[in-house]
Amino acid sequence: MTTHNGSNPRGTAPPGTSLVPVRTPERDGMPVLPLAAPATVVHPVMVWWRTVVVAARALPLVLSFVRDHRSRIVRGDRVPRSPAFHARRAARLVETLGRLGPTFVKLAQLLGARADLVPEPYLAALGTLSDQAPLVPLAAVRRTIAREYGTPADEIFEWFDPAPLAAASLGQVHRARWRGHEVAVKVLRPGVERLVAADVRAAERLLALAERWFPNPHLRGVRNAVREFGVRVWEELDFRHEAANAAAMRANFAGRAGVAVPRVEPSLVRRRVLVMEYMPGTRIDRLQHLVASGRLDAEELVRRVIELYMRMMLIDGFFHADPHPGNLYYQEPPEGATGFGTIVVLDFGMVVPVSRELRRRLARAAFAGIRRDADGLVDGFYALGVADPRADRATMRALVDALLDVAYTKGTTARDRIELLADRVMSTLYDFPVTLPGDLVYFARTAALIEGLGARYDTRFNGVTFASPVALRLRREISAALREPGESELAWLGGEFDVVGAVLTSALGGAMGGAVGDVIGEIAGAVYAAGREIVDLIAGIVGPLVAPRRNGDGAER
Repeated sequence: MTTHNGSNPRGTAPPGTSLVPVRTPERDGMPVLPLAAPATVVHPVMVWWRTVVVAARALPLVLSFVRDHRSRIVRGDRVPRSPAFHARRAARLVETLGRLGPTFVKLAQLLGARADLVPEPYLAALGTLSDQAPLVPLAAVRRTIAREYGTPADEIFEWFDPAPLAAASLGQVHRARWRGHEVAVKVLRPGVERLVAADVRAAERLLALAERWFPNPHLRGVRNAVREFGVRVWEELDFRHEAANAAAMRANFAGRAGVAVPRVEPSLVRRRVLVMEYMPGTRIDRLQHLVASGRLDAEELVRRVIELYMRMMLIDGFFHADPHPGNLYYQEPPEGATGFGTIVVLDFGMVVPVSRELRRRLARAAFAGIRRDADGLVDGFYALGVADPRADRATMRALVDALLDVAYTKGTTARDRIELLADRVMSTLYDFPVTLPGDLVYFARTAALIEGLGARYDTRFNGVTFASPVALRLRREISAALREPGESELAWLGGEFDVVGAVLTSALGGAMGGAVGDVIGEIAGAVYAAGREIVDLIAGIVGPLVAPRRNGDGAER
């Protein structure tokens, strides 16, 4: 075994150095670091240069949108634009953002969940922007490792794969072997900290200028989103934060079958390098071969992903805020074993805590939606800050009615629902004082992930009706985590039996579903006093029945 200065075997700390992070308060063995302003110093010339570059590349698109705005002022309505024109302009927008580099790729992914700020088809186009980047040369990767550890990579790792496993906008991942274990080594992209710092300042300057010329709530919302991004992105640029997040997430899912979080190697945590357990698998959006061969039930996969995020959002209060298929992998069960395999969760650079009060509001709104309780959902929108406090309640009620009708429209594809939303909802949502608070943006991205995943394997997938039985099955755990002392176990959610009835209504449809739901509600109410076990039994029977069943061609049956 090669040694450093004849005394240091690979896989151990080099002499005179410590591979242990600076001591701070700890969580599950990993340092907990306060979110602070970046220490990166950016020369004003670089900021001005990036401002010029961004402005120059964005100018053609800006002028196109300005023409729309001026025409609206002169004519009193929007300039007529064909759907094909908007599609072409959305494609140019995505291309321009991709050319501007990693900062704008990450920012676009965040805005891709902001239906309150970005209208269709631009919203959908932003969701297609891939977080891929050119490869970092191996020599640059090795230099970063040597600077962070004070010794070459070959003196730390027994083997280091020169070919990267992945190259994203902020970092690059290589496979290696450390102390006999297969590990994944994540290395920050050289120069990305200065680039992000300059780009955020450039974007803020340009948006402030645009808002001065064209003041409106949407530009102000985009500017606030950039400001939020400018704070949160530094968590992703400091791998010590990611290490602490991964350790906490691993503890939350410890002992839960079907979910795995890689183990962090604490002694190898650095600001720009992170070493974690290597977990092979296949991206969850590339499993068609397993579904086609019968080795994987696509419905069960989507159900597990929904439960995973529901637990993070409503039970644990510690939420993986960068949900996209590249951060979720699937491992098949061991050879000879049957059943569902394991979902591997990756990339913990952006994880947000969810306060108990916010979780209570989210839960109430979610169960109101399941019950198709429009008034309850309107109350939820106001409580969550989605509706402007000055917004007229009657208008909000009309908006919620339209949303519920679209969500529960049967036999539609994802594209059908997008068109319905565009026709009946999006114009109101974009023009009305409705906004998505910063702490809800990440949850919206999760909804987009689930809808996209389900539609990949079933063209008629409906995330709302599919997720309802999962929420019902978790309702007691959600209530146990969130109810106040003295509150009835489930009444604070709005009534569990109304929930069951409403799901039956949406599943069976029309008067029949409503009647069956009412009858079951009455029966369940009567037996509740006889014991919770009976209610659990009924829910266990009803839950699978209300989940939409589909044939192999995607049609409901």
